[in-house]
Amino acid sequence: MSGQICIGQTASGAPVALQLRYANRHGLVTGATGTGKTTTLQRLAEGFSRAGVPVFAADIKGDLSGIGAVSDRGRGCPLALWDIFSRHGLPIRTSVTEMGGQLLSSMLGLNDVQSGTIDILFRKSENDQEWPQSLDDLRWHLHDMLEHREEVAARFGNITSSSIGAIQRSILALEAQGGHHLFGEPPFDILDLIRLEGGEGVVSLLHADQLLEAPRAYAILLLWMLTELFRRLPEVGDLEKPKLVFFFDEAHLLFRDAPKPLLQQIERLVRLVRSKGVGVYLVTQSPLDVPEAVLAQLGNRVQHALRAFTPKDQRMIRAAAQAFRPNPSLDVRSALTEMAVGEALVSVMESDGVPSPVERVRVALPESQIGPISDLERSAAIEASPLYACYAARLDGPTAAHALDTRMRQKRGLVPKPAPSGKPWQEGDALAFVPRFVQRPERRKTARLWPALLALSIAFMMLWPVAF
Repeated sequence: MSGQICIGQTASGAPVALQLRYANRHGLVTGATGTGKTTTLQRLAEGFSRAGVPVFAADIKGDLSGIGAVSDRGRGCPLALWDIFSRHGLPIRTSVTEMGGQLLSSMLGLNDVQSGTIDILFRKSENDQEWPQSLDDLRWHLHDMLEHREEVAARFGNITSSSIGAIQRSILALEAQGGHHLFGEPPFDILDLIRLEGGEGVVSLLHADQLLEAPRAYAILLLWMLTELFRRLPEVGDLEKPKLVFFFDEAHLLFRDAPKPLLQQIERLVRLVRSKGVGVYLVTQSPLDVPEAVLAQLGNRVQHALRAFTPKDQRMIRAAAQAFRPNPSLDVRSALTEMAVGEALVSVMESDGVPSPVERVRVALPESQIGPISDLERSAAIEASPLYACYAARLDGPTAAHALDTRMRQKRGLVPKPAPSGKPWQEGDALAFVPRFVQRPERRKTARLWPALLALSIAFMMLWPVAF
């Protein structure tokens, strides 16, 4: 169907489809564990890719990687694999500076006073033109602020050793979860998510099983990516189809224990990124996981079955039923607990810009493989990527620091500094500083007798007049 993505069919055989022109009105996929959310996500992502819309999604269990493989139902989609740990995909890296103070504070779980210290650190680094790149750089800047506390307080505001100590402990906790892998060079370019191959949108998957061990880092990473899209993309208004669709799996992690300023930033991003041509689809277990201000902006909804075992579950079912536009021929509350795996209640934006009446739908299976690809297929896909040469090699030491410094100076219209030693540091340059020891050739044994014979001759000449 041109201009739309078929989600599935009703019991009477009527197709239910998502209109591409309204796909940037965002969406919500919810349901209890094991009810088919991942298959629905794959079906939607595959449909967007076939329509020429690039897709980004977090692959929580590795199951979504099958979208790039053929099956007995059809072929796969163009695939790009990412992983901040560089094990299951190309790395995603950024710098502490480019992450920004607010998101960094949220990632570290800081309170208001500690966040204020981070704000002072960023102001000082900007003023001194010394931009932190890694968590080690962040430590150094904190230590430097503590050593020059009186001067820093006079210029930027008061800081305390207790706040700096708490931030240092939070950095250690983030490192223990592997969060330090996120910071490094070369930096990830968010526009590399918006690519086509053979007229189809590339499906970019972030391998996130290990990343979920640091749930706050996972949530802030995806929020940072969404923020970068908002910053980098121009205003385009309503298009015939989105420029990119962004699936946020385990979305409850984004809102759980989030401070009010962060929630306001999320709400603003979801509301405004639509005009950039980006559709955001949240995937979670219950609509109650999403704040009402954000929930009100999600026009396309797919609700899988819910389980009612507690009074809280009953409230969740009532809230889920009330979120749909009523259908007189469908008892929504009963359907929510009765639906089988693969069934869902679906409401999408119609041509008049309002949600359609809810329908009970059997979600169509994706054409691509359901389940993960093999390790061999994954390695081949990573090495065959046109982005492999750009991201595979990590920069370290002076080269990485100079690359960040140059990028920051160029953004601010400043003259870049020369590279260390007049050129970037290359492998093998250290050999120039290693002393060279030249072994002298061994002299023959006869050559060692001459000094003794000379000394004997001199002694004989001195004793000759005495003796005669």
